[in-house]
Amino acid sequence: MAERKTVRLIILRQDGPKATPYEETFEVPYRPNMNVISALMEIRRNPVNVKGEKTSPPQWEMNCLEEVCGACSMVINGKPRQACSALIDKLEQPIRLEPMRTFPVIRDLAVDRSRMFDTLKRIKAWIPIDGTYDLGSGPRMPENKRQWAYELSKCMTCGVCLEACPNVNSKTSFMGPFAFGQVELKNAHPTGEMNKSERLQAFMGEGGLQGCGNSQNCVQACPKGIPLTTSIAAINRQAVVESLKSFFGHR
Repeated sequence: MAERKTVRLIILRQDGPKATPYEETFEVPYRPNMNVISALMEIRRNPVNVKGEKTSPPQWEMNCLEEVCGACSMVINGKPRQACSALIDKLEQPIRLEPMRTFPVIRDLAVDRSRMFDTLKRIKAWIPIDGTYDLGSGPRMPENKRQWAYELSKCMTCGVCLEACPNVNSKTSFMGPFAFGQVELKNAHPTGEMNKSERLQAFMGEGGLQGCGNSQNCVQACPKGIPLTTSIAAINRQAVVESLKSFFGHR
């Protein structure tokens, strides 16, 4: 009888935000076309480690399972990425799973990405329109501008770019690479442009664009292939213009 093929996972676990991390190893039956999420679900169905000990099921986040929501971000074999699109057949075993350390760990592989959502509030990453009355049709965007905006809109606040960026750590207040794309996206919108100065001023403050060291890790790590380095250059140019306007009193 042929030997049953299995998948071995070494998971860095943590029972709570202040608990000491520890490793636990599991083996699950192999199936064709498995991804990391399906392997974790197998463990959840039968939470027994390789020592034969019954244990608590590992905790992680997931939602869409199609690389859209960004919830299942984790470090897989040393690289931050989405667990739903990480295929077992393309990963070296044993597969090591760790939480992203840029964010506070809630438990096991689940982290708190609140800092990203707080950044979106700070840079006013929305189009403020009063919907209490009919404003009619908004201005059209030129097609080339719309296509570029679509690329920027793919951001799912997954946190991978923050985990990959060496300038995002406990010693800095840098908002992270994703903020460049979000500021450019909202500033490019015909209606959102009216708050352009406000967004730039917020992003030029503490923890903003000056925290970027242009390592370009973000554009390599981004699961959606968002051209963040292009946004970094664009926002730097906009910030220079904004600084000159402020200096000469033409706000």
